[in-house]
Amino acid sequence: MTRNPEITPKVRPELTPSLEELEAQERRLVFRRFTHEDAWALGSLLVEMARERQAPVAIDIHRAGQQLFHAALPGSTPDNDAWIARKRRVVERYGSASYLVGARFRAKGTTFEESSRLDPDRYAAHGGSFPVHVEGVGVVGAVTVSGLPQVQDHRFVVEALERFLGLDR
Repeated sequence: MTRNPEITPKVRPELTPSLEELEAQERRLVFRRFTHEDAWALGSLLVEMARERQAPVAIDIHRAGQQLFHAALPGSTPDNDAWIARKRRVVERYGSASYLVGARFRAKGTTFEESSRLDPDRYAAHGGSFPVHVEGVGVVGAVTVSGLPQVQDHRFVVEALERFLGLDR
């Protein structure tokens, strides 16, 4: 299978999401519940989307410290699993999308690596991990993708969540 060159087009700076857009995504993408079956269905949707695009990604869904779904598509590598763990830890610690956490540091004129005081071998505030937020409960887990440039990893997860939650209409 040859990789689709259109899956990773260069992202123009004007397409980088603003803090307001990122925060609005988190307010909007909230689950009523999140079960093992939901994790399987969401993970399967992500795999389907990745296959359609020939995206070389790894996909991971965690809830309450337990891995409920994992898939590695052709072209992904063990490094993607390491990135998944680092990005997921940011969501678990901050309760926000890994890309949003990094954007908040950049908005303050610094970087996550310089100012968080966290080990960069364990934490990465790069795009691709999004909180699983359950209405009335809070953040219970994370859905994470790794393999594309960080803005595209983030947008890929958001698109899947919008479809899964029926908000893409």
